[in-house]
Amino acid sequence: MPKILQRAGGDVVEVILADHRWFEEALRELRAVESDRDAVLADLATVLIAHAEAEESKVYPMLRKKNAIDQDEVEHSTHEHDEGNEALLALMEVEDSSSEEFSEKTHELSEALTHHLDEEERDVLNPAKTDVDEEVRLRLGTEFAAERGRLIDSGCGAIENVRKLVEAAKDKKN
Repeated sequence: MPKILQRAGGDVVEVILADHRWFEEALRELRAVESDRDAVLADLATVLIAHAEAEESKVYPMLRKKNAIDQDEVEHSTHEHDEGNEALLALMEVEDSSSEEFSEKTHELSEALTHHLDEEERDVLNPAKTDVDEEVRLRLGTEFAAERGRLIDSGCGAIENVRKLVEAAKDKKN
């Protein structure tokens, strides 16, 4: 299992892309029968929640302010985080990590997450590279990494917190 990345900062685009590659590796590990799927899932839940929450609180507002992305893109990305959290919770609720149900729920999470990573890299990170000054991206990378680290340290990937986030997203829709 890849070690949880705890970066101090850097260009926010590079920091986010490093997380994306880490997510892909964690998904491969979840699919591998010989891996410690429970441990991989615990790490993935923690990093995934911290990453999404830090993007929503630090990155998206600044990219919006700098006109790199519009409000529709912010809402779409946030909606995809909500869908990913829902798929993550469904996987976390599977009791037997060697079961067919675990494999099915892993596939569903993988589909949701892969779709989001692809769109975010094309529609959010590319404009961030071209429309936001390097100095701002560096400052934003530090802010993102600090918030992500704070959330990781808080245990944000606990099933109770993931459940709370999923419920809050459902309430927001209604």
